[in-house]
Amino acid sequence: MATFVDRVVLHLQAGDGGHGCVSIHREKFKPFGGPDGGNGGHGGSVSLVVDPQVTTLLDFHFRPHVKAENGKGGAGSHRDGANGRNLVLKVPNGTVVQTPDGTILADMVGAGTTFEVARGGRGGRGNASLANSRRKAPGFAELGEPGEHLDAVLELKSVADVGLVGFPSAGKSSLISVISAAKPKIADYPFTTLVPNLGVVRVDNHTFTVADVPGLIPGAATGKGLGLEFLRHIERCAVLVHVIDAATLEPGRDPMADIDALEDELSQYGGLADRPRLVAINKIDVPDARDLAEIVRPDLEERGYRVFEISTATREGLRELTYAMAQLVAETRAAVPVVEEPRIVIRPTAVDDAGFTIERDPADEAYVVRGARPERWVRQTNFDNDEAVGFLADRLARLGVEEQLAKAGAQPGDLVRIGVREFDWRPTLYAGPDYVPTTRGTDIRLEEASKRASAADRLAARKARRQRPADELGTDADVSDDEDDDDLED
Repeated sequence: MATFVDRVVLHLQAGDGGHGCVSIHREKFKPFGGPDGGNGGHGGSVSLVVDPQVTTLLDFHFRPHVKAENGKGGAGSHRDGANGRNLVLKVPNGTVVQTPDGTILADMVGAGTTFEVARGGRGGRGNASLANSRRKAPGFAELGEPGEHLDAVLELKSVADVGLVGFPSAGKSSLISVISAAKPKIADYPFTTLVPNLGVVRVDNHTFTVADVPGLIPGAATGKGLGLEFLRHIERCAVLVHVIDAATLEPGRDPMADIDALEDELSQYGGLADRPRLVAINKIDVPDARDLAEIVRPDLEERGYRVFEISTATREGLRELTYAMAQLVAETRAAVPVVEEPRIVIRPTAVDDAGFTIERDPADEAYVVRGARPERWVRQTNFDNDEAVGFLADRLARLGVEEQLAKAGAQPGDLVRIGVREFDWRPTLYAGPDYVPTTRGTDIRLEEASKRASAADRLAARKARRQRPADELGTDADVSDDEDDDDLED
């Protein structure tokens, strides 16, 4: 069973917003109570926070699917829905959040650092909030906005001051075990260390952390062996220490060849050329290793390296090595600029910023409207309700979408796409001050030409049917005239 995980893929789903409510107040002796539909609650968001007590991404390895709570729907009597609870995930210090294609979203360093990775959807407004002087009793409400859904890659990069670099079985784990209280696994076979180990070293008044990571072999920069898992954890190290095995019996291995191989892999990985280096030639308790260390020491110093001959078994030379580590760490920390308090930057919207753009899609010649507000309005519209569609058309017209479409060359009947919805453009939908409310849930501007007679036509036809036919009226008139003539003769 895995006990250490430094890379996971999370499938995140923020909570959906609750739908608004359509309700009309009904109470005895109050026939015109008005709309009283409540608003929907907002969906819960998913956030990441750095917790010093967490050292691995193991929990997410077994539970990669994360979903926040949805907002509740509104109800009548002006009752708003409850907001969904936000979900906070604890991650270790040094976690990098990125998209599957490698785009970095956040680099979380420092206890308490928080990043909202998936935002919950807004709750829809009820018809009580949508009422105005012209639309006194709306027959529609806004739908809840869907929460964000995305896949996020979490990578753990250890935060340490000193990184131990070396071939497998060079003695890195033994070194960190004798200079700190760390207890890594130590054995006499390669790749004993499969996960990074951190140790805290204290030298006089200086305290720093040392990272012991899996061994490096040629080709590690291209993913061979545990290469990428190794190199990821030394990116943040301020000082690198090459731990060289002077007592190895492998053919073709010597301190100079090991240094060249290690530096070649570091240069291929990139981003580590400016880190100061130290060279620790280990296992000098072996006589042949001590002789070899004395031979190669002048050549390494000629290259500019500070060389230390050490033995983790007898602890010879460790004091000088740790003091050199502390000195370089102190110099690196002193060179880091002082972190200033973040300033609040206000960036007002430009005067000529309409909040949306219109582009022509060459694939289907559609006019594509992009913008936060238009796309959100479309997501929150119930297209089964004609009144809601008319309200959307009014909002888009007031925002200037109609005018910009006309300037872009759109003609009535052209295809317009906003978000995932497509429309046939009808620029006459905007009501303006001439809007006349109709039956709730309908909008006369959206009525298609229908063969069904209107209510006024049906009323006129009903009155016509109740009248006596014209020929019957004419016969009665003739009879009455004859009777009048007879009376005159008499």
